[in-house]
Parts: sequence; structure tokens; C-alpha cells
Amino acid sequence: MGKFSTKRLLAGLLAIACTMGTMPVLGVTAEAPLDTVVYWSDFEDGDASAWTNRGANDTTVLSVNEDNAVSGSKALCASERSKSWNGPAFRLDDKCNPNTAYLISAKAMGQYYTSLTVSFQYTDAAGEVHYENLTNLNGAGWQEFNDLKVSYTNEMSDVYVYFEGGSDNIYVDDFLVEAAPVYHPQADIPGLKDVYADYFKFGTATTTKELAPETTKALILKHFNSITPGNEMKPDALLDKNACLALAQSGDDENPQVSLASAKSILDFARENNIPVRGHVLVWHQQTPTWFFKENYDENGEWVSKEKMLVRMENYIKNVFAAIEKDYSDVDFYAFDVVNECWLDDGKYRNPGSQEEGSANSPWVQIFGDNSFIKPAFEFAKKYAPEGCKLYYNDFNEYMPQKTDAIVKMVEEINADGHFIDGIGMQSHLDARSGADAFPAVNVYKKALDKFCETGLDVQITELDATVNDSLFEEQAQYYSDIMDAIVEHKDQISAVVLWGTTDDQSWRASKNPLLFNEDYSAKPAYYSIIDGIEIPEPSESQPEPSESGDPENSENSENSDTTDEKQILWGDANEDGEVDIADVVRMNRVYVGVDQVSVQGLLNADVDQSGKIELADSMNVLKFLVHLLDVSDFPIKAE
Repeated sequence: MGKFSTKRLLAGLLAIACTMGTMPVLGVTAEAPLDTVVYWSDFEDGDASAWTNRGANDTTVLSVNEDNAVSGSKALCASERSKSWNGPAFRLDDKCNPNTAYLISAKAMGQYYTSLTVSFQYTDAAGEVHYENLTNLNGAGWQEFNDLKVSYTNEMSDVYVYFEGGSDNIYVDDFLVEAAPVYHPQADIPGLKDVYADYFKFGTATTTKELAPETTKALILKHFNSITPGNEMKPDALLDKNACLALAQSGDDENPQVSLASAKSILDFARENNIPVRGHVLVWHQQTPTWFFKENYDENGEWVSKEKMLVRMENYIKNVFAAIEKDYSDVDFYAFDVVNECWLDDGKYRNPGSQEEGSANSPWVQIFGDNSFIKPAFEFAKKYAPEGCKLYYNDFNEYMPQKTDAIVKMVEEINADGHFIDGIGMQSHLDARSGADAFPAVNVYKKALDKFCETGLDVQITELDATVNDSLFEEQAQYYSDIMDAIVEHKDQISAVVLWGTTDDQSWRASKNPLLFNEDYSAKPAYYSIIDGIEIPEPSESQPEPSESGDPENSENSENSDTTDEKQILWGDANEDGEVDIADVVRMNRVYVGVDQVSVQGLLNADVDQSGKIELADSMNVLKFLVHLLDVSDFPIKAE
């Protein structure tokens, strides 16, 4: 067989393996890689059929033309846009698999100046549509982005990535969707929940999209015993606008309707794995739609009266806890942020007005005139919350002295008439910077922590992260260590420490790497700095370590593990059917991109280079065997 023909056969077999085993390979050209590609187009074939505008109210017209192109002579053009949200959309859920991470890369340009946003859209289980901005593109001419990570769950539908911004033409070229590399949590380090088992819960926050990959679930199961929905239980996610409007049309605009559909994936995961949940948040000026405060829920209507808002507030809080009782009574909601971020850094309450008019504004203050809405919020929450659920006031920059004093004074005054507030949540969004210039300084943070603990209330560290300049991870590690030392000093008054996110790349502050784990789930120096010197108790049997397909050191829970020693290795037989064929390559590719698993025996068979895991090199070597470029006597092949 000639060299040219062999290459073509190998490429063809690999493309078939991708198509059969992982996902369809659409729009592939000769320049595109075949191993992990879902979709690739430079639009040179004139085909834009995989793209749509954003619905009936979007006037965008899509075409492939030669007006602008960054490579070749053609690009996708989105013209006749009348609104900034109009634009080209690419549907993911009919081409990709749920619970799997993908990377999006492309080049885009505006008609005259590029000021675009790349966004993510999906519909939840209740039919509510959600949007998330992924990145901004600004500058003259073509702008490029690479490896934006996206994923979705089985409960999500109509999943799109799209371009928006301005109303002029948008051009897109070299658009690529590919399966992300699959990483696994380190098996040889202790879980944070086990390290701190004798101190407090150690938790994390996550979003539905972030939690979708199975490997992220494995990281959470290993390290955390508390989970906070990052956005999915904020007011804009909880409030069901359509149901509210329908009830208002019947004459009742005082009984806000709610839904937990946005949080379903997270709460189901918590229930299935017996992980306690920290609810966040009921009453907040941000991420609460303005229509919630207006007559008949009309965002252009008049502000409601204080009296009506009190009725709405009570019914809203009652309905949230009723929904939890109905659908998730078996989930341990051990804590809930009732009220969030009501004080400015100078210790004054926020300005009246809508969020659209300014970030320091609060529609709650617009209606009540001050922070007098806080006490009834806790009274209602105390009345309706599940038994055992502690209620917290939560704030950021809580270490600013005037804000610290305002919070302490508030909780003492409210609790003077009864025990309504159980605890104070210190968000703890910190900045390690370059070490010596960290903000806040550790002693400043400690002063605030001391004052909050002196109230006698429970304290929780609710949203911990610490950004860092450049790659000064040793300085970040020292800062984390010092902050955790201050927290451990008050371990008897602190019931939980919660990180705000799982890995750096998924953090809301991703550009400054604020968390304990890298994108590949490996532990950063900050992780080691906060476990150093702590005697680690035996891991809890109630939270078993997840098994990791492809890792023989962590395979005790895989099927057939008790019979592996009795079997002979059949090199390449990943599916253990006694034969080596293209189906085995399919299985290996599915394992590589994280959508399938193999048993211990399957791993031994498929790991033909004995690297300890299944990689593309393994499937390629089995392909070579199938086209007779390798013989069975060539196995195992030493990994390069």
C-alpha cells in the first residue's frame, strides 16, 4: 500500500471512529484536525446551513460572501441586523453530547469596528431561557478567540453559542468546535473536606454549565462537602416571570411565582451524592429583575408601595421554601443567604433606584427608603425555612472597617427583638496581588473576622477566592495560608468555608487565577499551602472517592476488577468482545473525550503504549494494526 493511500485510509478510519463513537464531524476540511473535531468551517464551500439567526424577532440575514475573509476568500456574513442582540447563532446540542466539555474557537469582525460579545444560551427544564456572556471582542478588524469552554446537561435544550453587539454586519470565519481534553482529579492528594473534617464544612460554588462535565463532578465529590448554586438560585433564576404575569392578569400581583428548574442539575447532583447545599440568595438588589418591584410586574409601570412589597416579599420567600420542600425535601439545605450586599463600603445603605441607573442603587431602598426591608426578610425566612436551615446576612468587602461596623450594628439591632439572623457570611473575594501588597492585608481581614465572631453568631466564609498578579502562585499560596490560619483560629465559630468556583478557568475572575485548582484539575501551590501542618483524619465513608476511568490506581470500583488478574490482555480490545476492530477505536475515542468508560480489563487492553491511560496515540496505533502497518507482536508500544 502506498504512503499516500495509507495516510488517507488512516484519516478516513479515524474520521469514521469520531463519527460513530463520539459526535458527527461536520464541515471538516483538509486543514482541520480529525481527532476531536465536532464542527469546523472556513466557509470556503459556501455552506452556512449550520447557522441560524436568533428567532422570529431577529432580522439577521445569514450568507456566505466574499466581502471579508480572514483566510481564503469567504466568510459567514450576518447582515440586516436591527438590534444589538441580533446575530449568527450556532446550535450545539444537536451536534455535541451532554455532560462533556467542548472548546470553541473562531475569528470575528464588525463592519467598521469590532465590538462584539460571544455568548451562550440554553433553555432550562421549565422552558426558561438563560444567557451567559463568554468573552468580548474589541479592536480594529478581525479579532480572534480560542478555546472557550462550554458544556451542557441533559436538562438543557436549545443550546447555542452566538455573536451579538451593535447593529452593523458581523463576519465570522474559521469557526471550530472540538472536544476538550479530558482531565481527572489527582488521586494521590487528600480531599479538602477530609483535611478540614474536624474544623468545618469545606465547599464550593458551581453553575449548571460548569458542573456538566463528569470530571468536574468527580473533583467536587473528592474535595467538597458543601455546594452552592452560583447563579441558579439568585432571584432572576428563581422568579418565573411568565407565571407571575399570568397570575397578575387574573388580578393577583402579590404572589410571585417561582421555579427551581434552573438549579435542577445542581440540586439533583447534591441529592444523588448526599451533599449539603448552601442557598444563595433570596433578597438582593442585583440579579433581581426590575419588573419584580413594579405594579402588575410591568417593568415600565409604577413602583409598588412598601405595603405591597412586604406582601410580595413574604409570598416570594414562602414560595421558594415551599418549592424546596416539594421537590428537594431530602436535600440538606443547611444554610441560606437571606439578604445580600445591602451596605456600601462607607457603611451607608445603597441609593434608591434601579440597577440600570447605577450599580450602587437598590430597588429595595427605592421602595422602603432605607434598609428597613432587611428585618422582615429574616422574619419571613425564619417562618418558612426548612428545619435546621441557618439564615445569613452576606456581603462583600466585608473587611472595610465602616462596612464591618454597619453589619455588626445591623445584626445586633435585628436580633434584639428575637433570634432572626443566625449568622454572617463573609464573601471574601480577595486579591493576593504580588504578595506584600495583598488586599486586604491579612491583619485587616482578621480584624473583621474577629468582630463578626464577637457577635456570637455563626460565621461562614461564603465565596472565597484570591486573585494574583501574573503567575505569582507562591505568593498566592502564602496569602491563602495566612487567611486560612486566621479562619482556623475561629474554627469554633465558623461552620463552613466555601470557595467561589472549582477551577481557575471557570472562575468569574478567571483572568487572575483565583482558585486552588488549575484547568486540568491539578492542585496549585495554594492548595498545598492550606493543608500543610493539618493532621488529616481518615476520609468519610459517606463520601466515597470517585472512580476514574483510565486510571489503574483508582479502579477499584470499575466493573470486572475482581477478575482482571485471571484474564489475558488482548491488545486493542477496548470493548472486551474478543475481537479487535473499528468498534474498539470508537470506544477508545469516546473514553478519550470523556463520554464513555472502560473496565479495568478494557483499560489494560486499550492502553497499548502502557502510559497508564487511554490517549489518541493508543487509538492511532490500533488503527495502524487494523490496516496492517503494525503486527500484534509490536504490542505493547513504548510511549514516546
